[in-house]
Amino acid sequence: MTEKSPVNWAQIEAKPAFQALLGRKARFIISSTLFFVAYYFALPVLVGYFPDLMKKEVLGRLNLAYLFALSQFFMAWALAWIYTRKAAQWDKEAAEVVQGH
Repeated sequence: MTEKSPVNWAQIEAKPAFQALLGRKARFIISSTLFFVAYYFALPVLVGYFPDLMKKEVLGRLNLAYLFALSQFFMAWALAWIYTRKAAQWDKEAAEVVQGH
């Protein structure tokens, strides 16, 4: 069962406001993905090329490698939180474009 949408999606897609929204969204997603990948692969690179630095104990027997690995969890959670905030913003902007504001 399909119903014809009352919204002219081709017309909305051509709007400069919609194009700008897509551009902002793409810039955020690409830059945050690149940051995530760089941060994620930094640990094995640092451990491989700078093992003495990463073995340095900073909190008792806890070394930099373990702290960096733990920080990846917090970074992923923070990035997810930021994304959900931005996505809510994009949803509002998209709704305004669809309504013709």
